[in-house]
Amino acid sequence: MKKLLISLALASATLTVNSQNMENPNTNTSLAPAEQLNLTQEWDKVFPKSDKVNHRKVTFVNRYGITLAADMFTPKDAEGQLPAIAVSGPFGAVKEQSSGLYAQQLAERGFLTIAFDPSFTGESGGMPRRVASPDINTEDFSAAVDFLSVQPDVDPERIGILGVCGWGGIAIEAAINDPRIKATVASTMYDMTRVNANGYFDADNSAEKRNANRAAMAKQRTEDYRNGSYTRAGGVVDPLPADAPQFLKDYHAYYKTPRGFHPRSGNSTDGWNATSALPFVNFKFFEYAGELENAVLIVHGDKAHSYYFGKDTFGLLKGDNKQLLTVKGASHCDLYDQLDIIPFDEIAGFYNKYLR
Repeated sequence: MKKLLISLALASATLTVNSQNMENPNTNTSLAPAEQLNLTQEWDKVFPKSDKVNHRKVTFVNRYGITLAADMFTPKDAEGQLPAIAVSGPFGAVKEQSSGLYAQQLAERGFLTIAFDPSFTGESGGMPRRVASPDINTEDFSAAVDFLSVQPDVDPERIGILGVCGWGGIAIEAAINDPRIKATVASTMYDMTRVNANGYFDADNSAEKRNANRAAMAKQRTEDYRNGSYTRAGGVVDPLPADAPQFLKDYHAYYKTPRGFHPRSGNSTDGWNATSALPFVNFKFFEYAGELENAVLIVHGDKAHSYYFGKDTFGLLKGDNKQLLTVKGASHCDLYDQLDIIPFDEIAGFYNKYLR
């Protein structure tokens, strides 16, 4: 009888502890541990290193437990808490390309900046590789804000973000959901949900075309699972076909030449997994764009094939702290790296105004 009472008491105690753990999930949980990433320490960017800023590699963990890798740029001789900007993009690129250039240029103008590789790409963690997600990639920007908010040399009330190309749309979507982001710049932006669901210029905006697209990717999922590996969709086509449109020629001139080629870039090599576009077909950005209270600057060239994304998205925004800056004569890829065309002083002025 005595042994039975002891057993019942132990069982009761175990049940109580388990019940407490269920009621208080923080008892046995914490932020996901940072993954040990294999980070390249030498300068392997497609742009020269500035002598006006300090540079180092950093990592941080997003809400899904994925460790992200970033380059941090800090103005030399900076003192006190600085305004900070997190940069990513273009879609399918890595931080050694356009986003790192933007981050370095803005650091020269007085901001602490990071350029990060999105989840599943570049030097960042996450498996399988080369997968895109409208949810997780939006979270990547908020995770960058998490990281910047606790840095001793950052003013947590003065944090902005900047997205290039497809990450311009993702940046605006992140800002809609995260009011800690006080100012957002989208440069030569794409709406990745619109282009995947509707095709370029909405030419495939029909249930028939979308269902055919879904069916093809669903079939590919079966094949990938059977084979135990993901088929890559291919990066920027190389060599170019004779009838390639001008914007494809522009992509080739950046990603496939010494100007912008990088071996970790999907656009420079074998691209995304072939099924990566699947969630973007059913996901719609900017549903609540009119509720975004903080400042937004959309920068776009009037010769860019993507210009309609910038103009249409700007039309959804409300408030006198929203601006569309049109760069006359600029193509889509001109705003990737052309220092004489990208309006960095105007971009810095926008951040100085709204990160006060």
